[in-house]
Amino acid sequence: MRRFIISLLILNIAIPAFAGTAPKNHKYYEKDYQNVWCKANGGVTEFILPDKARVDCVTSTHAIEFDFAKKWAESIGQALYYGYQLNKTPGIVLISEDGVKDEKYINRIKSIAASHHIDFWVMTPDEMNVSYKAIGHAK
Repeated sequence: MRRFIISLLILNIAIPAFAGTAPKNHKYYEKDYQNVWCKANGGVTEFILPDKARVDCVTSTHAIEFDFAKKWAESIGQALYYGYQLNKTPGIVLISEDGVKDEKYINRIKSIAASHHIDFWVMTPDEMNVSYKAIGHAK
């Protein structure tokens, strides 16, 4: 009986993880945006640094962090670290699923990015189903 209950608990945890539904409070997973953008820009996803840190996307010129707009501040530190470690330009793709609500976060990034030599782009859900080419079009 105990094994049966443990099995049910494991299934209850595992099944939602493989269901393939959109994440809570977002239209797509961060990884989905990352895969579309990185593939369109000839990058490698989930590049592992010697210290085991994972860079979301590495292209020939950039080390790029992806984050939802609300996590704008966190993305700055990660992008700077990844760029430094790989001797590449740090980049951020800020995911904006609500243009009005996210505008304040985009403006915050704009105020920091130029002075710290960080390239950044904004990606929306509308861009998930189109051919996305972003390098060279930083905000």
